[in-house]
Amino acid sequence: MNNRLHGSVGAATAMFLVGTLAAGSSVINDYPLYGGQVLRYALSATILFAVARAKGLGLVRLTPRQALLLLSLAATGLVLFNVCVIQATRHASPTLVGTIVGTVPVVLALVGPLLVRSRPSWRVLVAAAVVVVGATVTSGLGGGSLTGLLYAVGALACEACFSLLAIPLLPRLGPVRVSAYTQAIAVPVLLIVGVVTDGSGLLRMPTAPEAAALLYLATVVSAGAFLLWYDALPRLGADRAGLFAGVLPVGAIVTTVLLGLGTPTASELGGAALVIAGLAIGLAPSRPLTPAGLPNRVWPRLPRWERLPP
Repeated sequence: MNNRLHGSVGAATAMFLVGTLAAGSSVINDYPLYGGQVLRYALSATILFAVARAKGLGLVRLTPRQALLLLSLAATGLVLFNVCVIQATRHASPTLVGTIVGTVPVVLALVGPLLVRSRPSWRVLVAAAVVVVGATVTSGLGGGSLTGLLYAVGALACEACFSLLAIPLLPRLGPVRVSAYTQAIAVPVLLIVGVVTDGSGLLRMPTAPEAAALLYLATVVSAGAFLLWYDALPRLGADRAGLFAGVLPVGAIVTTVLLGLGTPTASELGGAALVIAGLAIGLAPSRPLTPAGLPNRVWPRLPRWERLPP
């Protein structure tokens, strides 16, 4: 399997798994919000460090720049993202929040190439626009206040940071370490936010269904999706990888059907078709790319343990 195909499969799977987040989160609606995030990321980080040890990936000495990038990634892509989404849904409908955050393919298509001193691809931009339209048709627009809108825009920026800040870290640390480090850093920060917000009610013993949902979110949505995404990101580049954000509502639809919670509407099916069309436009072969999807001069050769056979 070549790098482009491998990355596409990984990115699609990662975003599909993240799309199941809504169904899994519905089970823990009554559990303290930040306490649930603390448990989720703590368990996920533990799993990821175990994976790193099994793969023989020891701890590495971080440079000040790498430490700052990891801290920024955890603070924006995990902690602040959660805060913005939670606050946005208190002031706006979930569909509006999802629609705004769902425009991240366009942001990555514009900003991703600029970070490596390259021009954005018009074809990828068009593809990103088609994906965003498809995701919007699938989820709807919704409504809300200006406060909700601003929080949703903040969540969008944090979602973009989740990918853009990881790009310079992945060649040296690899997807396992980046995933493990960022989630481990996020745990104490979320704990502090939770104590300030919920006080002594931050944590409680979960019920059996809540424990099962938290276990699913930690193992599949956090550990699994993080690894798949950060493995796919250097293979595709931020702009093309961002297109797969349109798979999120598709994952939500499929999960809803599988759990017997409803059937897809005509608009949802039409939106999913547009997402697929946008992916086809953006991922069609053009010029030869390096395994990282970026020019050799800006993407160093990956360590031996991160290379895949052709």
